Amino acid sequence: MEPKKSTKADVSRNSSLYFAVGLALMLALTYMTINYKSYEKEAIDIGQLDLEDLEEEEIPITQQEIVPPPPPPPPPVVPEEIEIVEDEKEIEETVIESTETDQEEEIVEVEEIEVEEVEEDIDVPFNVIENVPIFPGCEKEKGNNAKKQCMSDKIAKFVNKKFNTELAGDLGLSGRQRINVIFKIDKTGNIVGIQARAPHPGLEKEAKRVIGLLPKMKPGKQRGKPVNVPYSLPILFQVQD
Repeated sequence: MEPKKSTKADVSRNSSLYFAVGLALMLALTYMTINYKSYEKEAIDIGQLDLEDLEEEEIPITQQEIVPPPPPPPPPVVPEEIEIVEDEKEIEETVIESTETDQEEEIVEVEEIEVEEVEEDIDVPFNVIENVPIFPGCEKEKGNNAKKQCMSDKIAKFVNKKFNTELAGDLGLSGRQRINVIFKIDKTGNIVGIQARAPHPGLEKEAKRVIGLLPKMKPGKQRGKPVNVPYSLPILFQVQD
């Protein structure tokens, strides 16, 4: 059985479209209602400027002080007599002779030039010297280490014998005294460059005096050549109270 109504006359056919359009209109109306603002109109009085009420400001009249110009400088003093100095001096001219030679000049033949080697003073420490300086009486020792020990013993014995230990008491010092002495045994075996450091200048002077009395030694050698050998010697003694 066929329906009698036409499909175009069915109202519910576009109901979803009508619902969407109506919802959009309601949302738009609601949004406009919420955002609507109104203002109360009030009379704004901006006032009126009355130029007649302004008081005229009195401007004081100032007078510029006239400063008199400074007096003119005094005229320069003219000397009574003018002395004329002659500035012309005779200048001796230096004649520079030419060093150029001509073809007729004989050429002198130069003989062989001997270049003299200058020996530099080289310091080699006592601990690494190849051939230690030999103190008198240590010539018979064999080996470098034995000669080093012999030299140290001889120097210590010599200092103990020559040093005036009573000097510290005379200087008012007490207790244990230490003096550090440094000197060199040069290439000729002489004692040079003596330096001492002690608690009192009197002890330093006495240490330099004693070291200066050391005998001449056989100089030390490094690679077969005589060299300077620095030597350090500490001197310790106790002052009896």
